[in-house]
Amino acid sequence: MSDILFLQYAKCSTCKKAAAWLQEQGINFIDRAIVDDAPTADELSAWQQASGLPLKKFFNTSGMKYRELQLAKRLPEMSEKEQLELLASDGMLVKRPLLVSSKGIYPGFKAAEWEKICN
Repeated sequence: MSDILFLQYAKCSTCKKAAAWLQEQGINFIDRAIVDDAPTADELSAWQQASGLPLKKFFNTSGMKYRELQLAKRLPEMSEKEQLELLASDGMLVKRPLLVSSKGIYPGFKAAEWEKICN
């Protein structure tokens, strides 16, 4: 059983690149569709705290949904609880791919960062 959880959106080119990278490295992972099985507010809260990253790093700031909802303006006025509930309401709002392991949590794909977490 792998302790690496890989949350991705199948149509995302970066997610495809990240999945290929994991496979090339011979890393076993649990694949989870970020839209069909969106992370819960509790999961996101735990991951954000464990990562040490600001909650904003977990938002897909380049996504259409983010722009549609004008979150660049709205997020600073929202409580952390409201932000977590919003993130959990739609997997398309979550930065992807998202790698979760006992060694670290990383939203977005950067091979150099993932190498630290996966090896």
